[in-house]
Amino acid sequence: MASSSGPSLNEELQCSICMEVFTDPVTTPCGHNFCRTCLSKCWLNTQTCFCPLCKEKYRRRPDLKINTTLREVVKHLKEKLKLGESEVFCDFCDERKQKAVKTCLMCQSSYCETHLEPHLRVPRLKKHTLINAVENRENYICQKHERPLELFCRDDQTCVCLSCTEGEHRTHNTVPIEEESREKKNQLVQTQIDVYQMIQDRMKKIQEIQHSVELRKRNTDEEKSSSVEIFTGLIRSIERCQSDLLKMMEEQQKAAEKQAEDLIKELHQEITELKRRNTELEQLSQTDDHLHLIQMSSSLYSRPHTKNWTEIRIDSEVNSLKRALTELKKTLDETLNEKLSQTGMKFVQKFAVDVTLDPDTAHPHLILSDDGKQVSHGDVKQDVPENPKRFDESYCVVTKQGFSSGRFYYEVQVKGNTEWDLGVIRESINREGEITLSPEDGVWTVILRNENEYLACESPFVSLSLRVKPEKVGVFVDYEEGLVSFYDVESRSHIYSFTGQTFTEKLYPFFSPGDNDEGKNSNSLIITPVR
Repeated sequence: MASSSGPSLNEELQCSICMEVFTDPVTTPCGHNFCRTCLSKCWLNTQTCFCPLCKEKYRRRPDLKINTTLREVVKHLKEKLKLGESEVFCDFCDERKQKAVKTCLMCQSSYCETHLEPHLRVPRLKKHTLINAVENRENYICQKHERPLELFCRDDQTCVCLSCTEGEHRTHNTVPIEEESREKKNQLVQTQIDVYQMIQDRMKKIQEIQHSVELRKRNTDEEKSSSVEIFTGLIRSIERCQSDLLKMMEEQQKAAEKQAEDLIKELHQEITELKRRNTELEQLSQTDDHLHLIQMSSSLYSRPHTKNWTEIRIDSEVNSLKRALTELKKTLDETLNEKLSQTGMKFVQKFAVDVTLDPDTAHPHLILSDDGKQVSHGDVKQDVPENPKRFDESYCVVTKQGFSSGRFYYEVQVKGNTEWDLGVIRESINREGEITLSPEDGVWTVILRNENEYLACESPFVSLSLRVKPEKVGVFVDYEEGLVSFYDVESRSHIYSFTGQTFTEKLYPFFSPGDNDEGKNSNSLIITPVR
């Protein structure tokens, strides 16, 4: 694009080594494109391979393959440029016709450089309207008055001659055709910039989808390995469950890869169409044929209608194992339950995070340790500054760290407490007034009341029967999976899970030590390192 407001598509399709349009383009790991031959010559006599553009070095020589999408775009551009070439010959050459350089709209003739000379010299002819040589001269003449179309009527959105402005267009807003052409060209430039950005967005979406498939495959391999460990040594029926589970996981992986392949194919199709559209915009934005530009731009400068890819993504996580394990827990004996819980604990503890309490959010009655790892109820209101993040009625506090993707896990010592709340809370929760403990209100918690009453705060609350009283509780969140799980760390057993949740904003670890109860519940909740 011959403008400082955006990159030229021709420049985007040029090799930065030979400065020519790509031939068999290949892409380096850092994302830059070069002719295959140019890059091979660049790396011919060197032991260290690097990108000629950004100088990034590679430990080993990359295995480069031709970028087929870019090659097709280059091919399409060359074909369009070839089709766009037209030859107009001089109307006055007698023998060997010379190419015309200008067309006179007054004379309705085209001239080579030799026969154009009178129009550049004779005063009367110098007043004629000359344009670059065109074949369809009649399209540049008013059919009603047989005069050149030199003006544009913005009221009727049509080209007119001077005689038209003395008649039916007398009171209309008319401007010189060159002025309207500049306006249209500016609109085309902006549209071209928008289309170019759409191309980049879709290329980025392709990378996102490919990354999601790779991440999902790694998670699949990891959980397949974990499932082998779980089922080893168990009875034949469990081995059969393992085989069925692995098969289902493989089928889901194939389905995910097929979905990604279809999405990438559709994205490539949109990119090819957008680049074709951009090529047409590039040619039109550089033309001096004002009338042709105006007549064609109305169908080109609007943004193309394409799919909204913002919310489309490939699920990178594997949830079938968790569902299968949940079903197994209902049917297998106590030994198997213990083995599954221990394996689950080993898995979730890999996602341990270091979190600290945020004093700006703590209720005035809460006392936080200097290192931000402990919280207790002080039974006396503290002198703390006002803060919109602070909880003003509920005895609770959240951490400085919030999470909007992935998995995270932390552990809290609750030994000696007769009351506590633990879990996660969404960022936009109303900090004023009492908090409603329910997933519908953005709170996922397990609580202790009356020293021995454990509840999962669903709607309605779910009573939990625990064999032993937890002294340390682990909290695990899988954001994409919509999972919040609680574990008894010492016995390595599962307490409760919120499943099938939908998270749309940042989540924060949530703590409430409860009321001091005249010293009966004065122990601190302590965030402890994960061993």
